[in-house]
Amino acid sequence: MAVKQISVFVENKPGKLAELTNVLHQHEIDMRALSIAEAEDFGVVRIIVNDSYNTACVLKDAGYILSVTPVLAASIDDKPGALDAILDILGEADINLEYIYAFLGRVQGKAYMVMRVSDCEKAADVLTKKGIRLYDQTDLENL
Repeated sequence: MAVKQISVFVENKPGKLAELTNVLHQHEIDMRALSIAEAEDFGVVRIIVNDSYNTACVLKDAGYILSVTPVLAASIDDKPGALDAILDILGEADINLEYIYAFLGRVQGKAYMVMRVSDCEKAADVLTKKGIRLYDQTDLENL
């Protein structure tokens, strides 16, 4: 039930993120989620897109260094404390949450989270058994 996240290394300089998003725009690639983690010289731009294979090919051809990582995408109620359920489930199952970020969907009253965990299969299993809705790549195209 994992989705493919593309992590792109981008120089931490003015205009470099715009260059990346321009490549995506030119190839009609639709970003579903975006997260940026910066360091002094480089940043890591993490994106979930409508077509991960095509995006990886386009970005490699444009000279970007990237990796494709399986992550989980889940929905929770958009209310205070809703994230606690996911965090508690993962903690009880001894699954480490390496990072998490949110993205927008079109369903009112829902929040969407992207999670990198230490064991995707185990996390997907325990989360779905506890009633957490997970999404695959096709599902994300409809959000």
